[in-house]
Amino acid sequence: MKRHNNPSRSEWGQVCLRPTATLEAMMPTVKTIFDAVKKTGDQALIEYTLKFDQVDCTSFQIPAETISEAKAKIPEPLRKAIGQAHRNITAFHSAQRTNPIRVETQPGVQCWQEKLPIERVGLYIPGGSAPLFSTVLMLAIPAKIAGCKEIVLCSPPQINGTIAPEIRYAAHLCGVTQMFTLGGAQAIAALALGTESVPKVDKIFGPGNQFVTAAKQYASQGSVAIDMPAGPSEVLVAIDASANPAFVAADLLSQAEHGPDSQVVLVTTAPEKINEIQKEIEIQLKALPRKDIAAKALENSKIVSFNKTSMAIEFINHYAPEHYIINVVDTNPYVKNVRHAGSVFIGALTPESFGDYASGTNHTLPTNGYARQYSGVNLDSFQKAITFQEINSEGIQSLGPAVEIMAAAEGLEGHKNAVSLRLKSLQ
Repeated sequence: MKRHNNPSRSEWGQVCLRPTATLEAMMPTVKTIFDAVKKTGDQALIEYTLKFDQVDCTSFQIPAETISEAKAKIPEPLRKAIGQAHRNITAFHSAQRTNPIRVETQPGVQCWQEKLPIERVGLYIPGGSAPLFSTVLMLAIPAKIAGCKEIVLCSPPQINGTIAPEIRYAAHLCGVTQMFTLGGAQAIAALALGTESVPKVDKIFGPGNQFVTAAKQYASQGSVAIDMPAGPSEVLVAIDASANPAFVAADLLSQAEHGPDSQVVLVTTAPEKINEIQKEIEIQLKALPRKDIAAKALENSKIVSFNKTSMAIEFINHYAPEHYIINVVDTNPYVKNVRHAGSVFIGALTPESFGDYASGTNHTLPTNGYARQYSGVNLDSFQKAITFQEINSEGIQSLGPAVEIMAAAEGLEGHKNAVSLRLKSLQ
């Protein structure tokens, strides 16, 4: 991990760089994949699955019976843990429901807003070396609560051509309606464009590697929406002299093990703790099954120390972390000054792992600094708001003249006439 001691504001841009390739460099490949899927549909998916996943598939849809049968392959302790997480995620996202807003803005003018579900959503679930069944919970549960009619899931195939039983079990538990063994940019293309077997969706959700992120952004230029540009995982841990080095090391490694392009950042006002923490990282790293991946991620990671808490907080907002752990004695100044973060974990006993799995908050969050302008996935992500208005005679007479004046000022006589005719009809 590279150290930075009291970097000046002019250096922050360089310090905050993520270890990711630019999406522009990937767009030609992504465009080629989209063009092929658009032209030949399932045939392109067959070819790309063989090329990228080394799996020879002629059918991508997982039969419904194999989805429900996956339960028998899940150990009971894991089923119970998933059930507990399911309840907490359901409770938190159900509480995000809002009542319709109805306002009489002036006598005779009624305005209201209603939220309706997006009808068909696509969920991308990363597979590979760590099938993320927890992401199924994070996406399918709010989709179900929102009332989405069709929930279509894509996840990369294992070498046997199917999807990990944990993902299939979680999908069955959460009400996923269709599931396909598709990964990478080709899965995003299939969801965005539709093929003979994969339905075109209205909005695509889910994290992935840089090609998946690039594919989602490319897809959003067409007729499909996306949740956010969610790329490689990251965590920023803020500590003071009170922090337990073992806790800090564990939190940093919990994100480093996600992938070699993950980034972990330690921000401290107590530089005397750094050596202890680095020793703990070395000890804990040796015990991790994914130690090679975590070690690679640590090469791109950073330790940033500041003399003043205020500067540390300002830097953290500049970085805009996906996950932000506040492990200090006095959490108040850190918490009240949060401006840019995907999800915040407060106090020494709040590991980021809780949010990843079971506390109830969503773990699909903006990365790569996008927390400055994007929210994490929530119930609203699966809904759209429609506004209504109804005007009676009192309303057209009291507000109509103002609308006529404004329309005339913009030179839009047709707009003015639509009001004038109604006013004359009431004379």
